[in-house]
Amino acid sequence: MEWQNEQELMALIRAELFTAVIGDILDNHGYTNQFLPPELQPLAPDMLLVGRAMPVLEANVFDSKDPYGLLFAALDDLKRGEIYVASGASARYAMWGELMSTAARARGATGALLNGYVRDTKGILEMRFPVFCLGRFAQDQKGRGRVIDYRVAVEIGGVRIQPGDMLIGDIDGVVVVPQQIETEIFSEALEKARAEKVIKLELEQGMLATDAFKKYGIL
Repeated sequence: MEWQNEQELMALIRAELFTAVIGDILDNHGYTNQFLPPELQPLAPDMLLVGRAMPVLEANVFDSKDPYGLLFAALDDLKRGEIYVASGASARYAMWGELMSTAARARGATGALLNGYVRDTKGILEMRFPVFCLGRFAQDQKGRGRVIDYRVAVEIGGVRIQPGDMLIGDIDGVVVVPQQIETEIFSEALEKARAEKVIKLELEQGMLATDAFKKYGIL
């Protein structure tokens, strides 16, 4: 194992890995449904999401009683290296904005993943805070939705996300790595990513794709 702590692991992921290679290794281990729906996209193409899931459960409401529910408690409970992950309600309001991004960054969070919309897009982009979502929509959630629980498992597109699972998101999607298998997955993903660099050089020098696959077993 090349990393000794959480910070070293996240640095390796940021420097050398990407969602496609991680997904390939998950497939090899029988975890064939770990990508979130492709509709979840970064606010900016170069945004990279890396961190531990802190799942937040939302619900639709149709009145202004108890506005926001446990939203602020969930936001304040974020820990360093975590990602705020919200799901559970229909996408009819913004789940996230610039001030929430500011509060999350101050807590040490590394991003937000919303199975819904965000607003204050210009401000978030200026902050360069990684946010993945279904799109942009300015309508507030007050009177339309509230947080009913947090640090509980949620499901997005048939993919279960447990508290502490590692999330990696880039321009090609978001993949969930269950915490109990992460050491093996990331070790093998690093090996594959490095091998792919060698193969790329050989292909650039004229090696046939058939020969490259026979030699390395990947392409």
